[in-house]
Amino acid sequence: MRVIVNDEPRETAAGTLAALLEELGCAQEPAVAAAVDGQVVPRARWSAHALVAGAQVLVIRAAQGG
Repeated sequence: MRVIVNDEPRETAAGTLAALLEELGCAQEPAVAAAVDGQVVPRARWSAHALVAGAQVLVIRAAQGG
């Protein structure tokens, strides 16, 4: 299915937000937040949050620096 990740179209077979984040390589990073269609999804609900075609996913990674 096609979803939009950080404003970029992406084909994925992931059925859940957790599977998509795993595919993107950021599921295990401690400082990652995700929202689907404008709603923040708590990390504890990533595996239960089903994705649908056309979903707008925003992935935010915290960065350190100064």
